[in-house]
Amino acid sequence: MKQIGHFYLIAVLMFLYTPILVMMAMGFNASPLYELPFTFSTRWYEALLGNRQLLTAGMNSIIIAVITSVVATTLGTMASVALSRRTFRGKSLLQVLLLPPIAIPWLITGTAMLIFFYWSGIGRGMHALLIGHVALAIPYVVLVVGTGFRTIRADLEEAAMSLGSTPIHAFFSVTLPLLYPSILGAALFAFAVSLDQFVISYFLATPGYTTLPVQIYSAIRKGFTPEINAISTLLLLGSMAAILIFARFAKPGDTSDKR
Repeated sequence: MKQIGHFYLIAVLMFLYTPILVMMAMGFNASPLYELPFTFSTRWYEALLGNRQLLTAGMNSIIIAVITSVVATTLGTMASVALSRRTFRGKSLLQVLLLPPIAIPWLITGTAMLIFFYWSGIGRGMHALLIGHVALAIPYVVLVVGTGFRTIRADLEEAAMSLGSTPIHAFFSVTLPLLYPSILGAALFAFAVSLDQFVISYFLATPGYTTLPVQIYSAIRKGFTPEINAISTLLLLGSMAAILIFARFAKPGDTSDKR
């Protein structure tokens, strides 16, 4: 049974990572039609430098993802503090309402946002993309940070206040450092949700301002080029670097030195 389990794990990992590895490898293949034998070349990365549409769309996606991560993490952490440390009327309802935005298909959410933004006069464009991405990312942040709150003993703040600390000082000096891994993880989660978001971006983007997933979709409809492999590889390496940095400095799950 142990060998079967190992085989199953290896099979799942191969199923997940083989397409990614093939995509990265074909970004260095000289043939535009992925012909074999493989001929190493960096021509598609050189061509990417001259593809202003892909580069602009990629930069737009990164800018929107960074802003979304900062805003959603700030608002979501504040909401988690209120939901975890305060008691007020309607608290249970608000906690329940956090789940539907995650469960509802993004196609329905995107359609609803498009109709509401037109009806309210917000329209489409970068501002609409930011609002949509932030609204979509906040529930994930609240859930992640809220889970971190449940692992922190509430009496730690009480102990700090019994020694003369104010509630605000106790939160920032005791609770917030313990929440740091959860907050950083939520920020990365929000960044990934925004960067990878296609449906909301497709509905809310304008022809003059689009994101990388929408641009890749448009490019594939006209004809796939290995330049898409190149920019996808760069984004993948950037995402992996961010994860490694998070694992190095946040040390999630290791709270033995903080209690």
